[in-house]
Amino acid sequence: MRRPLLSLLVGALVSLSAQADGGMWLMEQLSQKYSSLAARGLQMKEYDLYNPNGTSLKDAVVSFDGGCTGEVISSQGLVLTNHHCGYDAIQQLSSVEHNYLEQGYWARTLQDELPARGVVVTFIDKIEDVTAFVQGQLRQLKGGTGMEFLSPSYLNGLARRHYSERYQRGQQGIELEIKPFYNGNKYLLFVKKVYSDIRFVGAPPSAVGKFGADTDNWSYPRHTGDFSLFRIYADANGNPAPYSEQNVPLRPRRWFDISTAGVQEGDFAMIMGFPGRTNQYALPSEITEWRDIDNTIRIRMRGLRQEVMLREMLADPKTNIMYAAKYARSQNGYKRAIGANWGVSRPDFLRRSEELRSEVERWASGQRDRKQGKVYLDGIARIEQAVAERAALRRQLWWLDEGLWQGIEAMQAPGVDLPLMSLERSFRSYCNKDYSPAVDAKIAKVLLAEYCLQVPRADWPEELAAGLARYGSVEAYVDAVYAGTRFTKEEGFARFAALPAAEQTKVLETDPLARLATSVRTKMRQLQKALQPFDSQISQGRRDYLAGLGLARTAQGGSGLMDYMADANSTLRFTYGQIQGYSPRDGVRYTVPTTLQGVMQKENSTSWEFVVPERLKEIYRTQSYGAGKRWAAKQADGSYVMPVNFTATTHTTGGNSGSPVFNAKGQLIGINFDRNWEGVAGDIQYLPSYQRSIICDIRYVLLIIDELGGARRLIDELSLVP
Repeated sequence: MRRPLLSLLVGALVSLSAQADGGMWLMEQLSQKYSSLAARGLQMKEYDLYNPNGTSLKDAVVSFDGGCTGEVISSQGLVLTNHHCGYDAIQQLSSVEHNYLEQGYWARTLQDELPARGVVVTFIDKIEDVTAFVQGQLRQLKGGTGMEFLSPSYLNGLARRHYSERYQRGQQGIELEIKPFYNGNKYLLFVKKVYSDIRFVGAPPSAVGKFGADTDNWSYPRHTGDFSLFRIYADANGNPAPYSEQNVPLRPRRWFDISTAGVQEGDFAMIMGFPGRTNQYALPSEITEWRDIDNTIRIRMRGLRQEVMLREMLADPKTNIMYAAKYARSQNGYKRAIGANWGVSRPDFLRRSEELRSEVERWASGQRDRKQGKVYLDGIARIEQAVAERAALRRQLWWLDEGLWQGIEAMQAPGVDLPLMSLERSFRSYCNKDYSPAVDAKIAKVLLAEYCLQVPRADWPEELAAGLARYGSVEAYVDAVYAGTRFTKEEGFARFAALPAAEQTKVLETDPLARLATSVRTKMRQLQKALQPFDSQISQGRRDYLAGLGLARTAQGGSGLMDYMADANSTLRFTYGQIQGYSPRDGVRYTVPTTLQGVMQKENSTSWEFVVPERLKEIYRTQSYGAGKRWAAKQADGSYVMPVNFTATTHTTGGNSGSPVFNAKGQLIGINFDRNWEGVAGDIQYLPSYQRSIICDIRYVLLIIDELGGARRLIDELSLVP
């Protein structure tokens, strides 16, 4: 009897431990979380993690290209991020002759590091609480839309006013941004330093960096070396500067030491990064809407589109390069939606949302000042009403957005609804070296057919309805559109661009693709305009709802809203937990870490997703895990195992791709690259039993750089600690 009882106790402790791991916390919340971090094993002082008045670990964490996270790992500005975060840049540098996606790339010298045009890396220099200032300005605002409390343009105007340009004067690359938190109940100002001369240093071949591809995406056990390396270049004074051959590698304020000691289940783990978006305070009706409209439509339309893309990619190597990044982006959202709906279907998933709402309702109803309490009750009611009333419009918009606007590239074509000066930009947004009109037409036939089945004819874009009436079928109509347009090939647009303005307008009025694209955009704008009042109503309602939640918490002796996680909004956060596997269903247990042996077990030379490079197979056969086996884990019998990936109970989402994972000493132990699909619904509610961050062990990164890439100069640049 003692063994089952012990198992139950251990299970309960694990569950409680994981429950504490939920949250993507603001850096200023570190003080109130520090005792919990220390109890979990953190060995760093608070000011070493985050020091508003000095250098700390957070200064080695960067926003990579606006949608991912990266970390500085050397004194020469070397940045580590995910392979999929650098994917677009690597693709743009690739060609059939030099396919860096397929073959990988390792710069042998600084001169071999390739300019990654358009990529930016952003440091957060300073974070300042400006809540009182912003709310004071909002109270003085006359007129306006009523939504200025969330408006980026309005808030960033306040940022410049607050600093009176004094911080920006004489400083290159400085940007100021004010972000709202808790739906406008708190505001922080971020002083950012943005570097735009970024160079591609190295990446493994996709057979390593994308191993498992779509089959393994959002899942574990995983065996992926998802990393790439870039370098920040600056002027001679270390300031951001446009690309120049005279620029030099940045000398950063801080960089990560890298641990080669390895990790064990139960070890402390912490992540910093820039999580993109969560909805932790959605009401039950909003969660149901997310499942039944947003996710369900995305799954259907992206699934159809991806079937066509994959078929064409597998049939032609050139098409494969052209559509690789597009397919990856589409597939990422597709699997995420599937995982989200699985999570929402878990028993009691809605309980936390219901409890928070009830907490506010009980507190507000108990106020002596009934008028004051009604403000917070009305906030909830406004959200519920808007969700119910917008359902039909929202469904229309999602079918149009996923099916036509995002699904068919040529819907970005020029049209009479666009200014003449922007027509070329519109054309080149899709018609470039990675566009195939033949592939796009095949996609259009499939997606338009499904759209017409799902949306009543009266709600179609006018030109689509007219075109189908004229040609009798989707297939015939699409053939006519793509055969009769000037806007799917460079030479067609060149002839158009050479015409006088009046003639250009006539072409736009008659070209079948221009007419369809214009009609789709018009319908999109109509739906967005019709939905905007509902969105505003929900935002204003949530501001009052969360204000009530903070007051209810204060009444219970807490610290108000600061006891809760603010929804992610691409600002710097930390999350913590422990290295731990999980059990997705009865009788199944996923353990940590996975190893190189698992890579070999998954190898399938007939599948593009599971090809293993010959050199990696040789490394495995000879157990050549670096000089002195320094990258491998030594076993009790004296043998060595090469770790690849592991999971942790940390709370992450999109934007955390590339985030550093560090140990109790602040040393880098891995790089976050994914979540398991069972935990995707954690964007609304953290799932302690299921939610895991999927992490590439830093020792596997080092092995690939050293043994597969032969890039010893990069290894020598790093600060390795045993």
